[in-house]
Amino acid sequence: MLNNKTIAVIVPCYNEQTQIKMVLETMPNFVDRIIVINDCSNDQTENVIKDYILKFQTNSIEINVLTEAIKANKFNRADIVAQEVQKSENNKFVHSSIFNNNKNDRIVLINHSVNSGKGAGVATGYKWAKDHGIDCTATMDGDGQMDPSELESICMPVINENIDYVKGNRLIHRSSLLVIPKIRFLGNSILSILTKLASGYWKISDTQTGFTAISLKALNSIRLHKIYKGYGYPNDVLVKLNIAFCSIREVEIKPVYNVGEQSKMKILKVIPTVSWLLIKAFFKRLWIKYLFRDFHPLFLLYNASFLLGLGSILYGYKIISYMLVNQAINQLTILAFMFLFISGFQSFLFAMWMDIQDNEGLLK
Repeated sequence: MLNNKTIAVIVPCYNEQTQIKMVLETMPNFVDRIIVINDCSNDQTENVIKDYILKFQTNSIEINVLTEAIKANKFNRADIVAQEVQKSENNKFVHSSIFNNNKNDRIVLINHSVNSGKGAGVATGYKWAKDHGIDCTATMDGDGQMDPSELESICMPVINENIDYVKGNRLIHRSSLLVIPKIRFLGNSILSILTKLASGYWKISDTQTGFTAISLKALNSIRLHKIYKGYGYPNDVLVKLNIAFCSIREVEIKPVYNVGEQSKMKILKVIPTVSWLLIKAFFKRLWIKYLFRDFHPLFLLYNASFLLGLGSILYGYKIISYMLVNQAINQLTILAFMFLFISGFQSFLFAMWMDIQDNEGLLK
């Protein structure tokens, strides 16, 4: 525990038979629960974890499932509906089985029945933490690329300052350009720029890190079963948190490589996939947050910029077609293109500025 608050760490893993034991051995003592999500590994990962549990399992504080039903009165129907929705969502997660789940077990192993992706593993872990009322839930990868000594600095803002979500940032470390592989640094930077626009958290970077901590309040604010199942889950979580008006903080962490890990991420495949995810997430945030939940003029400006931009593309295509056949171009066509392009670009910049201003208070 930290300051009398319960701490859990979710460790999603897939084919980490050489690394997972090191992760378990180096977990700080203040961690009350280590929730290992084995995503249907086809190596000896499951057996290594089970063997470690049987040999080195230690008892921790007793943590029970939150089962207390809300007593109905004339004012709390909304709370009862929310509780019913939470129960109905249980079958929407990846089917899994729990190897051990005693009230005092510090390490809990949850096995997915099918390989579903890193995001699906985190969602399963988040559900366990929410069901058990964990005050602060962190995530650390099972490949050993995160320094356990930095876990406390990740958790403390959630514990002491009521920050909803804390994420590590490797890109601001002084050695990031020297340690992080160049292709990964470039890919991370590209996705970080797109995530700023999609999520509304404009002052964050290193959006792909899996070293995070989240409060129980934030876990109850988002639909956990809808978290993106693949490597784009950190980006998707950020969008969901922003829609829920959750506060966020970044903490500098060390980039850790060459500790025996074997990367399973294909950068050239991940970038287009996550980019498409972010485009869809941007429009989802725009409509839900700035129209349905709290109308804001930036909703009109963003959409106006897209319509004007589409119009400028059509006129631009027309101009290029005339040029290719050496046909005279009507001056009104050129003026229309310039008007639509400049107006659309200005509308987009104004909308972006309003977006930055509106979300500035969420970055603590």
